[in-house]
Amino acid sequence: MSYEAYKDNSLGFTTKQLHAGYNPGEHYRSKAVPIYHTAAFELGDYDRCVRLFDYSEEGHSYVRFSNPTNDVLEKRIASLEGGRAALAMASGMAAISNTFLNLANAGDEIVAVQTLYGGSTTLLSSILPDYGIVGRFVEDADDIEAYKRVINEKTKAIYIECLGNPGMNIVDVEAIAELAHAHGIPLVIDNTFATPYLFRPFEHGVDIVCYSATKYLAGHGTVIAGLVVEKGGFDWLNGKFPQFEKFYKEFEDSIDKETLDQEMFTKRLRIRFLTEMGPHMSPQTAFYMLQGMETLSLRMDRHVYNAQKIAEFLDQHPNVEYVNYPGLPGSRYYELGKKYFPKGTGAILSINVKGGEKAALKVLEKVRIFDYMVNVGDAKSLIVHPASSTHFYQSKEERAKAGVYDNTLRLSVGIEDVEDLIADLAQALE
Repeated sequence: MSYEAYKDNSLGFTTKQLHAGYNPGEHYRSKAVPIYHTAAFELGDYDRCVRLFDYSEEGHSYVRFSNPTNDVLEKRIASLEGGRAALAMASGMAAISNTFLNLANAGDEIVAVQTLYGGSTTLLSSILPDYGIVGRFVEDADDIEAYKRVINEKTKAIYIECLGNPGMNIVDVEAIAELAHAHGIPLVIDNTFATPYLFRPFEHGVDIVCYSATKYLAGHGTVIAGLVVEKGGFDWLNGKFPQFEKFYKEFEDSIDKETLDQEMFTKRLRIRFLTEMGPHMSPQTAFYMLQGMETLSLRMDRHVYNAQKIAEFLDQHPNVEYVNYPGLPGSRYYELGKKYFPKGTGAILSINVKGGEKAALKVLEKVRIFDYMVNVGDAKSLIVHPASSTHFYQSKEERAKAGVYDNTLRLSVGIEDVEDLIADLAQALE
């Protein structure tokens, strides 16, 4: 038997989304990834127990730390992303919050754009400050000088999104990465809306990628999941991260140097946060994630095709005030979209409906295929009023900075027949 597709990173994206990270020969030759539905694993003997707990041997002891099903998912997303290591977590917010906790101690700061998912903004502005970690927001995400003004000696990372939520703005990732590295700090990105199929963060200077894997990576709207992927090679021992220096000294005799140098962020995230704080993903969820990811590239092609057609239709509709979609030539982000998203700028768009909030809510009432939900990235088309849901807890001024107004609707375009989706929106708008 010469099957080796599971470890060949030279293969194409669609091939890797089916094979990467899983060797059937290690799992009784089951072609589908098995679900290891157990709370713990046999330690074997005393010597192996010691090796597992000083991390000199890769293996499984307790599911809060690792699970073979989750391990396949982590290897697969790392392969698709072109990263060194990954970690599965219970939700997208678990991935984001624990990433921040891994990066910063009390007294430290995270610089972020204001055009974020509402939960991320709330985390940085209202929750982490209670624990001594402060979020500093960039006034203008399109102006690199605005980033420079909020970076100081306390800054431990810059955090951005691949596509703003719900304004669909695109920041100049390479310029921000260059700035971050000039200050010795990593660039962290939420790549949920694009997936590694549409946008390749590590090729543009990003160091850490976070996902709400609930969305496009899963694609079926049945699980809550998060993923964190590390590019590898960032210098965590540059003097700005004492917690990593302490971690390195603790494990330099048991974890080999090359692994520590390339995967220290992920190792610490697993040992200090996944294991001790417990935001683990169930193996059943990991199995569903793997099932969904097998069709990722095929779905994303259809998502993007539908979204482009719908954006063009809405852009010409007399009852639509404005369409936020970088794939439209009239968008201020059109050129950045072509640079960073050669396969298309995703399938989320937002519109401002003429007639104010009353008209927007009327559209919500009248659509018959688009379903009224806060989720995105489902194979099915969804619609929501962000001001009363995803950005509910923000002030009107904060919402405006994120591109959310009383008459804003966010659409997550699915893979249905695009003619049906356009007809549904047409009758609702009219």
